[in-house]
Amino acid sequence: MVNAYDDEGDGPPLLLVHGHPFDRSMWWPQLDHFRDGYRVVVPDLRGYGEAAGASGTTPLPAFADDLISLLDHLGIDRAVVCGLSMGGQITMELHRSHPERVRALVLADTTHEADEPAAARARHETADRVEREGIGPYAEELMRRMISPRTAVEQPEVADHVRRMMRAAPPAGAAAALRGRAARPDYTPSLASARVPVLVVVGEEDEFTPVATARRLHETVPGSALAVVPRAGHLPNLEQPALFNRVVDEFLAGLPDR
Repeated sequence: MVNAYDDEGDGPPLLLVHGHPFDRSMWWPQLDHFRDGYRVVVPDLRGYGEAAGASGTTPLPAFADDLISLLDHLGIDRAVVCGLSMGGQITMELHRSHPERVRALVLADTTHEADEPAAARARHETADRVEREGIGPYAEELMRRMISPRTAVEQPEVADHVRRMMRAAPPAGAAAALRGRAARPDYTPSLASARVPVLVVVGEEDEFTPVATARRLHETVPGSALAVVPRAGHLPNLEQPALFNRVVDEFLAGLPDR
């Protein structure tokens, strides 16, 4: 159900999967940078941005299947898949269910662990609230933790972009994704047996998935690399795009069969 995406550049395919409650514009700095050497595919996920609406519950396998359908539509057999936050969890699901389509993984500011029962209940409660109140109050609450205080002060244009994305998210789509994430599995087994290169990236000041969470993810995947982006919160690709791009560039350059 991916009907809104950018497809730019020529070279090895790179699929960028946005987080919640965002849209594909969160990857603008990466699209601009990587399209010079890669075919960069940046979709709006189901229920976000310009993509078709969603309601009820959107399980992570549905998001992953949507991305596989997009790769099929574009004639792409295998891609490096990079996801941030919820996008990272969707990336893990895509790797679990369709490992043959993945050349490498970049997992940014995300966790491989399933929700504890209390956290799952909280997601359902938040989903109900978003549908009842709209996305605005929820977006403002997230804003206080989404980027680092330093970014909010020194880069107001980044803060404005993040706020606009969140406030524009369709409530039904955001709620459906929250319910789907509450039911996600623990991705430890599939990641522990991963046969592709894996890079874990995290903002040094991330409150949602702190460095300790990224280290657990890194330790789960044999042979994976870990990069901590300084002066960044949950969105290092927007807060420190040059550093984020450099880390990913170095990882991509080292992949076999480039």
